[in-house]
Amino acid sequence: MNPVLHDLSDSDRSTLAQLRAMAAPSKGVLERAAFDAVIEHTPAAEGVTHEAGAVGGVRGWWSRPAGAPAAAAILYLHGGAYVLGSASAYRNFVGQIAHAAGLSAFAPDYRLAPEHRFPAAVEDAQSVYRGLGELSFSEILLVGDSAGGGLTLVLAALASAAARSGRQRAPRAAAVMSPWTDLALTGATLVSKAEADPFLTPAALQSAALQYLGAHDPRDPLASPLYGDPAGLPPVMIQVGEDEILLDDARRYAERVARAGGDIQLHQWAGMPHVFPANIGVLGAARQAVDELGRFLRQHSAITAMESFK
Repeated sequence: MNPVLHDLSDSDRSTLAQLRAMAAPSKGVLERAAFDAVIEHTPAAEGVTHEAGAVGGVRGWWSRPAGAPAAAAILYLHGGAYVLGSASAYRNFVGQIAHAAGLSAFAPDYRLAPEHRFPAAVEDAQSVYRGLGELSFSEILLVGDSAGGGLTLVLAALASAAARSGRQRAPRAAAVMSPWTDLALTGATLVSKAEADPFLTPAALQSAALQYLGAHDPRDPLASPLYGDPAGLPPVMIQVGEDEILLDDARRYAERVARAGGDIQLHQWAGMPHVFPANIGVLGAARQAVDELGRFLRQHSAITAMESFK
């Protein structure tokens, strides 16, 4: 398939040089407090309120834009290599996406490894999805980043299969940023982009995969959506930076979906690092990417389409 290519602006080039210098001392470090502190720097979106809650028995945070329709919701699965991250730390970033889409979003605190190994994260994601359906949301749209992006694609496949058997509603769409789709770590860019990537290292991902999976097969489609059946998925959009070691995780997954005849968009951003959209207010590309993601979600929501005609 042919990806949509986005150029690197001169202003972002200068800013990225500063970000790289700042990130260099902690490259490949997996530490929960430090990770949360970084993601918490995403600025708040205007008009979005945040509220702690629980869905499907899993606690998390709601981000609600003013005027959001009551019948549609985003389920946001946060990143952190299955060992880091929290819904609280992600509130502002999720709020930015909720604002761009005009939809309320729930980010669950799914269980993390090594305390809770595979398939705990998958089970929690499914519980939240079912819980949103029980709350009478007629539309559910899936969004996630990094490991949460891979988990989003796993959930998209599971929920779509359940919908085909009449057990629940199908997700309307899935949008993921820098998804980790291959916990077997076979992508060529793990090596070719190792120097360019300012944040991740193959060793760090190997450590996280071991903590999450233990001795379980990393090619299990419930852990690595790259090895799953791509048939029957909802429309999918992937955003990925060209300077990250997970670039091939995005490209290979998109190619598999395209070969199966699926509705897939792959957006590659020159010079951008892992989950660059979180850098709203710092990188111009981040604002553009979040706006693009919001448009994609609105386009695939019949409810927001109806709202726009009122």
